[in-house]
Amino acid sequence: MLKIIEEVGRATILTLWGVYYIFRKPPKARHFLKQLAYLASETVPVVVITSFFSGGVIALQTYGTFHRFNAEFLIGAVVALSMGRELAPVLASLMVVARVGSAMTANIGTMRITEQIDALEVMGVNPKSYLVSPRIFAGVVGVPLLVIIADISGIFGGWFVAVKLFGVNEYLFWEKMKDLAEFYDFLGGLYKAVFFGLIISSVSCYFGYYTKGGTEGVGRATTNSVVTSSMLILISDYFLTAVIF
Repeated sequence: MLKIIEEVGRATILTLWGVYYIFRKPPKARHFLKQLAYLASETVPVVVITSFFSGGVIALQTYGTFHRFNAEFLIGAVVALSMGRELAPVLASLMVVARVGSAMTANIGTMRITEQIDALEVMGVNPKSYLVSPRIFAGVVGVPLLVIIADISGIFGGWFVAVKLFGVNEYLFWEKMKDLAEFYDFLGGLYKAVFFGLIISSVSCYFGYYTKGGTEGVGRATTNSVVTSSMLILISDYFLTAVIF
């Protein structure tokens, strides 16, 4: 228990320093843009494909039940609510963990075991500002942008399955979606995405920054980072849903 408290305390302090240096003595803007581009733009194809088929699965699963009551036109609303509130934030965040979070940990961890972080300190460069702050910024800003793309992709996936494959009335599909899905349903998902982005970047930077044990330690830190981030996203999703909705 004491070990867990110590780890949580060190991670919290590192995160707070990272947030602090975003506003005070930040590194050059190109470092922020580089991390944001790596996290967001290069993850778009994965998020689009995953969300498109997730929306399609929702439509596929709900069509059979709704067809019994001649309520197929409600599929659009179900897809929009499911993607906006839950699936888009969670799926996009898990994709970021798998693709970017692991790379963050491995990158910083390699710098730690090769003493590059020590070299930064010798040169007078604050490693928390240089390494942690841009990644926290990228997580908090980039994940919500990916969630917006995931919402759109998931809705079109549901539209394709419902309208093009099952022949649901397209006009009613969109109209019932507009009637039943509110803007706050999608805004709540973006609130979650901001928090998930902070979790991903903070956990990834923490395990990388405090890596020890050589190359084997880098692999262990990367594994722990992915597992911890994924668990925290799923656990916090329950509490955020209870508070936001």
